[in-house]
Amino acid sequence: QVRLVESGGGLVQPGGSLRLSCAASGIAFSLYDMKWYRQAPGKQREWVATITRTQNSNYADSVKGRFTISRDNAKNTLFLQMNSLKPDDTAVYSCKAVRVDPQVSYWGQGTQVTVSS
Repeated sequence: QVRLVESGGGLVQPGGSLRLSCAASGIAFSLYDMKWYRQAPGKQREWVATITRTQNSNYADSVKGRFTISRDNAKNTLFLQMNSLKPDDTAVYSCKAVRVDPQVSYWGQGTQVTVSS
């Protein structure tokens, strides 16, 4: 049974911070590239950040310098540290595990982040 469970979302004021977690089970976590996506109401899902199995990180321009993706392979957990949050960051944030060989991927259920005064 593969499970990706996000947590840490909530309501924060502009300029605030949140740390999201994605706990994985049922997969060989260290063999997967891990990604964060987000989807705002009425908009398509967009990629936010990636951390590969070799610890290389990439970010969307919209979050670069504000968000930090990390992983703890010993705990099978992915993190997203979000600082200097803006109202435009409001979305459901979902994690994705991607393995290239064999080609397979899994999605978590998502956690709501709301940035508002």
